Amino acid sequence: MSDPLFDRLTLIGIGLIGSSIALAARQHGLAKEIVVSTRSEATLRRAEELNLGDSYYLDAAQAVEGADLVILCVPVGANEGVARWIAPALKQGAILTDVGSTKGSVVRQVQPHVPAGVHFIPGHPIAGTEHSGPDAGFASLFENRWCILTPAADIDPAATEKLSAFWRACGSNVDTMDADHHDLVLAIVSHLPHIIAYNIVGTAADLETVTSSEVIKYSASGFRDFTRLAASDPTMWRDICLSNKDAILEMLARFSEDLSALQRAIRWGDGDGLFDLFTRTRGIRRSIIEAGQETDAPDFGRHQSKS
Repeated sequence: MSDPLFDRLTLIGIGLIGSSIALAARQHGLAKEIVVSTRSEATLRRAEELNLGDSYYLDAAQAVEGADLVILCVPVGANEGVARWIAPALKQGAILTDVGSTKGSVVRQVQPHVPAGVHFIPGHPIAGTEHSGPDAGFASLFENRWCILTPAADIDPAATEKLSAFWRACGSNVDTMDADHHDLVLAIVSHLPHIIAYNIVGTAADLETVTSSEVIKYSASGFRDFTRLAASDPTMWRDICLSNKDAILEMLARFSEDLSALQRAIRWGDGDGLFDLFTRTRGIRRSIIEAGQETDAPDFGRHQSKS
């Protein structure tokens, strides 16, 4: 095992992502000391029972003192309050990052409070499950997944590379891009699928002609896989919808147009058009498997798997 990349790693928030970072950092020896902070005393005590850190604080400002890597693992809507809280205690030369699914809003919330000499590099590990809380984490969550960093043009490249090395050591592939471009990309590959899943599950729950027992009994026919997405943390997804509103609305408009075209094809019996669409989308699935972002195993690639 190589020398630790950081002396003191502080995690603000210890849900699925925060606890998984703690476990991965511990497993790979990435920090000499891991500090955990969260507002909930019960959650903090549970993190301590799970041995996720070396020290534990309810006060986030105390937790970041002396840290050379601080990772905000809170819902995107909470970032500004946390940034304002910890700013006076951040040390010169520290790297400050986050794990939020939107980046433009995080930049707007956090950047005004970042002290001079602190390297703020927004980040997004594209990994997760429908589970939440400190018990949900596991060290392999980031393996063969992507982490996108969106550093500003004036950020020291050495700081970006050091943070990239941290994520690579956790098992991630790392890419960098502009924050606004990230938000557009994630709106289609993550945010829109979750919104559609929430909507489909909600529609099924509201149907008067289909009983809830039938919905549950026959869910293996496809509905089940929507419920996995629709079981995701409601606070996180509320904040994502509000913080990435413009990009999500643009993708919803495009989706609505394509859905209208699909309705016409079904109405007019356009078998060739339907076949072409279904063939093209099947090819996307094969490409995702070939890229190593899914398996072709039964049960949607998740049989007996936490991910």
